[in-house]
Amino acid sequence: MQLIVATRNAHKTREIQQILGQDFAVSDLSAHPEIPATREHGKSFEENAMLKAIGASSHLPGLVVADDSGLEVDALGGAPGIFSARYAGKNATDQQNIDKLLKKLARVGARETQRAARFRCVIALAREGALLGTFEGAVEGTIADAPRGQSGFGYDPVFVPRGFEATFAQLPAVVKNKISHRAKAIRALSRKLAALKLTD
Repeated sequence: MQLIVATRNAHKTREIQQILGQDFAVSDLSAHPEIPATREHGKSFEENAMLKAIGASSHLPGLVVADDSGLEVDALGGAPGIFSARYAGKNATDQQNIDKLLKKLARVGARETQRAARFRCVIALAREGALLGTFEGAVEGTIADAPRGQSGFGYDPVFVPRGFEATFAQLPAVVKNKISHRAKAIRALSRKLAALKLTD
């Protein structure tokens, strides 16, 4: 089954392909520079995922998915939340976002027992400008004192999932892709895709 991801983030595309497996051929918007970037003005992960999926699917044939995900830190009132990718500014690097997060936690005096956090992901599925469904996943964990590990992307080097001592950036991809927020959302998405395959 062909699936287009409404992103130009190669890390995200590769992770979605790895989780879905060989039954799917996953591509993204890197091959479609003519499609404008969607303005993410939603007030939730779900709204932003819907905006991106519906927007891209109105320009492209077939099934389009869009993922909106981020980190919610309890000691920061749920921040960075939907602003995770641009927490330190519009074109911030992953390292700049992590640096700001750790400085904010230090400023509020969040100790080890106060660093609870979760990654949340919502995936929207659309075709020809029409929404077909949304699918959510979350994983609980804590924020490490300093970045650890070289794998992953985003806040992976500082997120320690519950039940583990390693960060997402230290875990093998095969492990992360079983327990992550995105993996949970994609498993729900794959059930919808299987149903569509039977009806198409």
